[in-house]
Amino acid sequence: MTQIAAVLFDWDAVEARSDLARFFLVRDHLPDRDLIAALEAKRGLGRDDYPVIPMWNAIVAGVVFQHESIELLQRELSRNPALLQACGFNVLPLQKKPVAQLVKNQLTGRMEVIWPQPEAPHYAVPNSWNFSRFLSNLIAVETEQGLVSRMLIDLREQLMAVVPDFGQHLGYDGKAIDSHSTGHVDSKSGHCSDPDADWGHHETVGVNAKTGTPWKKVKNWFGYGLHLIADTHYEIPVGFHLTPASRSEQVELRAMLDELFEQTPELAERCADFSADRGLDCAETKAKLWDEHHIRPLIDTREMWRSEKQEPHYEPGQPITRPLYPDRADTIVYTEKGTVHCVCLVTGTQRDLAFQGFEADRDTLKYRCPAAAYGLDCQGKAQCHAAGQVNPGDYGRIVRIDITEQNRRIFVPTPHGSPSWQRGYARRSALERINNRIDNNFCFEQHFIRGQAKMKTRMGLALAVMMAMALGHVKAGRIEQMRSLVKPIPIRNTG
Repeated sequence: MTQIAAVLFDWDAVEARSDLARFFLVRDHLPDRDLIAALEAKRGLGRDDYPVIPMWNAIVAGVVFQHESIELLQRELSRNPALLQACGFNVLPLQKKPVAQLVKNQLTGRMEVIWPQPEAPHYAVPNSWNFSRFLSNLIAVETEQGLVSRMLIDLREQLMAVVPDFGQHLGYDGKAIDSHSTGHVDSKSGHCSDPDADWGHHETVGVNAKTGTPWKKVKNWFGYGLHLIADTHYEIPVGFHLTPASRSEQVELRAMLDELFEQTPELAERCADFSADRGLDCAETKAKLWDEHHIRPLIDTREMWRSEKQEPHYEPGQPITRPLYPDRADTIVYTEKGTVHCVCLVTGTQRDLAFQGFEADRDTLKYRCPAAAYGLDCQGKAQCHAAGQVNPGDYGRIVRIDITEQNRRIFVPTPHGSPSWQRGYARRSALERINNRIDNNFCFEQHFIRGQAKMKTRMGLALAVMMAMALGHVKAGRIEQMRSLVKPIPIRNTG
């Protein structure tokens, strides 16, 4: 007889943690009342074999449990009666009782009992056609009334209410979303299978830090572009746009900022800084953030100066400098990254000016002479003062740069490369982690979606689930778990 080895503990002693708790967390915190009412009105007096609320819960469950297609969701509902019941469906199939009819036999003249053929059983799990019709109504409701997008606004405001510093650090990133279409035009119809999508092109260039050789990476895709703004501290989405792939990120970002701060003015007051990669480097965007909302732009600066590279004395390894005051023979120069230097007229030594901070009331960056700030010996002090037409005394020369009068792309309230700029810009990596969750946890890496309206609705559901789960964790006192999408929810200790 087979012997069973003794175990170290009994499974009865382990607390059971249902995976359904994550679904309940999202279901209970999604502000979907208006959306459900609109879906009820959309259905009208049609058949109600599968009510709106269970169907909506099933769609939400498919997002929570990361099913990339309706067929996979149907299989899960078929083999998981607990989930089926949690959505609101009947667990057992229903079948109507046949009703006998009395029919007169024409040959015998007698009344005979006729039993009709039993109807096919009404199964608990909706079929593909039911889901297809429901999704069509859901997409129509979003297209006509924007109720899925409205849920994100409500969730954003609720998160701001329960997390006092939510929205203080924001960031933007664009992401390529492939369509479930090759983009090839059919020779007979003259159209492709996703006419809303188009081709996107993204080029990334850089220099290898070890070898110094330049590199370039080009990506082409057919589909859409996700424009995402998120809290870079808590790694939670704040707002999104979904456009054809060829749409300019810079133009879309400025439109998103106007829309976001118009919908939630308190967010503009709360936000302190806004980060983005150098692809979003634009004087108009940086000026808009500071001038209209007093938000410090932490956007990497592109190196676009070309004319100096054609000069014979240009050294590839040295940064290009230009005079800060080109109308006079001064000693102050600056780089395209916004670093300010002084050049000694006697020795030719170039030193970084000592940054003294940003004067918000004057919109000026304040710099001090490095020799006076650090106690250095400067042989050209007198010539420097004469060139700048100043007489500073022992404190040394002060240089103030009015950012409204200089290149807004280069000079910003928080100088590029400063410690505070580096800390804020490093938080931008939160957008990369959110994009990874969108690809892997919400199945946008491999999906079966065509059409902008369907893609926008599906993306809105994914981000709403992410925000609702974060809100539920915070309200339950688990703020450290607000970014988690798959971690089991611990059972509350009731004593």
